[in-house]
Amino acid sequence: MNQQQTLTALFKNTFGHQPTHFFQAPGRVNLIGEHTDYNDGFVLPCAIDYQAMIAASPREDNKVVDTAHSYDGQVSEFELTLPITHSEEAFWSNYVRGVASVMLEKGHKLHGVNIAIIGNVPQGAGLSSSACLEVVTGLTLSRMAGLDISLKELALIGQKAENEFVGCNCGIMDQMVSACGKEGHAMLLDCRSLDTRLVSIPEGAAVVIINSNVKRGLVDSEYNTRRQQCEAAARHFGVKALRDVTVEQLEAERKNLDEMAYRRARHVITENNRTEEAAEALARGDLKTMGILMAESHASMKDDFEITVPAIDGIVEIVKSVIGEEGGVRMTGGGFGGCVVALIPETLTDTVKAAVESRYSEYAKNLNADIYVCRASQGASAL
Repeated sequence: MNQQQTLTALFKNTFGHQPTHFFQAPGRVNLIGEHTDYNDGFVLPCAIDYQAMIAASPREDNKVVDTAHSYDGQVSEFELTLPITHSEEAFWSNYVRGVASVMLEKGHKLHGVNIAIIGNVPQGAGLSSSACLEVVTGLTLSRMAGLDISLKELALIGQKAENEFVGCNCGIMDQMVSACGKEGHAMLLDCRSLDTRLVSIPEGAAVVIINSNVKRGLVDSEYNTRRQQCEAAARHFGVKALRDVTVEQLEAERKNLDEMAYRRARHVITENNRTEEAAEALARGDLKTMGILMAESHASMKDDFEITVPAIDGIVEIVKSVIGEEGGVRMTGGGFGGCVVALIPETLTDTVKAAVESRYSEYAKNLNADIYVCRASQGASAL
């Protein structure tokens, strides 16, 4: 059975009838622009062809009853009245509850609905399994209530739900590209203005995601530490965010900054510049320049931001040895494990897979890497 058929079977088993509507929202991978989002900078993600999907039908009452395939069809329910409380037993439902809560706080009138959820975005790999669930939930709740809320607004609702209800202080990138991505394109997103520009990915290029399967143990505490270091550096320059500091200003102030603050700021400032350059390179189909920029990004994350681990550096080395100048590879995501992203000619995907499978154990004993060959896909939609 494909994902939609499995979802339909779960819905029918749970609610005793066929769903009336289907909705989807994709996961995402960030091609370049790491830890720039909360510094008001630029990111260049694309939606991928792995997604969260919801089957739904209207209810006569004021309840949301939801079930999730990944959690053995566990069922949860809540009333569409404020305040909506957290579920201790069905923690996955807190994403649904958070989105509903934010929508109600904004004055949107929601209707009771039955919801079944399925997804094939790998969890815990940094590919935004939570953001796509928030976006598809917002799309479902709004459309089932006859509300025409824009995809950009649904992205902001999802982010607010994750920040304030779930309790993770994420930027806007994940929800925005899940909501508004376009097939065959990356999205240059200005995280300050929320302006977006679609950038065509060259024909014949594959987006390859390699999950190191290194558990990201430090990511929450270290992420918050990096964020504080960046905010402190911005205060030193008297600006709202590091987005507003140039490389020249940074170098002129180097003697007045401690070495760590300098290196953290240097990563963010140079990464913003690289991300804008990468959008231009991608738009003209220049994978060689893209590769140089992705290599510089990885080095900056390793040396200045200190968020890579040996297994991740190893995968980057393996892929680089195969592709040479025909594309790029770098760590993607928050760091301390997780995934590597490569943008490479489709003709090299089998060689890259074989190289990673044969050599990864040199860098990470007792671990296998999961490899996903993806294409840039459409953002959130009704099916």
